[in-house]
Amino acid sequence: MSTEKIVTLEQLAQRSAELKAEGKTVALCHGTFDLLHIGHIRHLQSASRQADALLVSVTADEYVNKGPGRPVFNEYLRAENIAALACVDRVAVNHALTAVNVLDQIKPDLYVKGSDYKSTSDDLTGNIQHEKDAVERHGGKVFFTDELTSSSTRLLNEYFEVFSPEISAYLDEFKDSVSSGDLIDKLKALQGLNVLVVGEAIIDEYHYTSPLGQTGKGNVFAVKYNDYERFAGGAIAVANHVAEFAGNVTLLSGLGATKSHENFIRTNLNPNIDPVFFFSQDRQTIVKRRYVDADIAKLFEVYFYNDEPLPEETNREIVAWLDKHLRDYDVVIVPDFGNGFISNEMVAALSKGSKYLAVNAQVNSGNRGYHLITRYPRADFLSLNEPELRLAVHDRGGAIEELAGQLAERLGARHIAITRGTKGALLLDDTKTAYKIPALSSKVVDRIGAGDAFLSVAGLCLGVGMPSEQALFAGSAAAALDVQIVCNREPVRAVALFKYITTLLK
Repeated sequence: MSTEKIVTLEQLAQRSAELKAEGKTVALCHGTFDLLHIGHIRHLQSASRQADALLVSVTADEYVNKGPGRPVFNEYLRAENIAALACVDRVAVNHALTAVNVLDQIKPDLYVKGSDYKSTSDDLTGNIQHEKDAVERHGGKVFFTDELTSSSTRLLNEYFEVFSPEISAYLDEFKDSVSSGDLIDKLKALQGLNVLVVGEAIIDEYHYTSPLGQTGKGNVFAVKYNDYERFAGGAIAVANHVAEFAGNVTLLSGLGATKSHENFIRTNLNPNIDPVFFFSQDRQTIVKRRYVDADIAKLFEVYFYNDEPLPEETNREIVAWLDKHLRDYDVVIVPDFGNGFISNEMVAALSKGSKYLAVNAQVNSGNRGYHLITRYPRADFLSLNEPELRLAVHDRGGAIEELAGQLAERLGARHIAITRGTKGALLLDDTKTAYKIPALSSKVVDRIGAGDAFLSVAGLCLGVGMPSEQALFAGSAAAALDVQIVCNREPVRAVALFKYITTLLK
């Protein structure tokens, strides 16, 4: 049976050693093989002709970095398909991001790739060069087949209904305006930006629990405590998103003099972020503790914070810093969480002195009814969800486009985006032209932070003058990736976004 050819990576290495001991040559192919097609089969057959035996490694599900919903076929089915081919001697699943670890264990005489990998400049990840180095480190060579090429991603997109009809129709139309390569080049160009992020440092805690049910006395829901995890959230998370794309990032934030969590925060900052922290003696760094179940559903939330205004001296120091440095930055991004850090004087300085100002004023449990985007007299880009928009204009039932246009005009914004969860997002420009996009992810792990990812990427794109629809698309793709991440466990990686854009626009 073909399944007998499916082995562990250690057994694959042992098989390679046995073949070499017999004086035989070994070729290795590696890939995702999400949909085995004629291009794959010819590639593998060609590879098998170059050596006495062909071994194959298949990327494990958790490392298939092609965006939400991928792979379509799980690692066991993909390995079984490969093993069914007569030209393949053995196949193993590789639990790693690249094939470097496989190459170090297998030490093949030939590492065989398709002709579409010849140009390392087209490799979004840079992994091909690392794999080439690993092959040559053990005396092997890289060989490129010249067979019929096709794209599993394109075939899956077209014939397997990976996306809903609404998303497919949108992508078909959007592809006509820009290619994935052009859009990725524009995103790579953001590396030249000097960006300031201003906002509250927040430590997000998830306390993981299992339900026990109702207590014996009273209507109280009881849970069993399992574990907890801390995340660098708030403006820290936004700065980490931004630092994946912009080359120079400054984070201006406030920490408490007691329970500052400074070491944890600095450890979780992207290396190209320059932090500027102001410490307040009368408070601790904000902690938001959430009790969640196994599905990351929130059961209860506790805030540890002082939401009173900053001490006057601290406020004056921050405003003086802003007045002195704001003009040094190409783009200023303000995730305003409304927990007491950003004062009215800071708002005035940001609105007056920023070359390009992108703002979100978040409505949450701690500020509902007291914190609105209208506290900003001016901004270039406003990013809000639908409830935040309706609260800002005091209108429960009006049309979204009309309300967004009114708010943008009131604050002099060139663009306003309204994120709507499963309904996607809307962007209006200064001509009140509306651009709409459906939600680009059908699977949601955790919604926390998706709006921050959208603000970060869309704000950068619009800040450099990228066309409105392309900025909306890039921000929405970033949000789609972010809802696959638990809280702020990691930022939206640039390479992951590039690969997802490539997947969407195949």
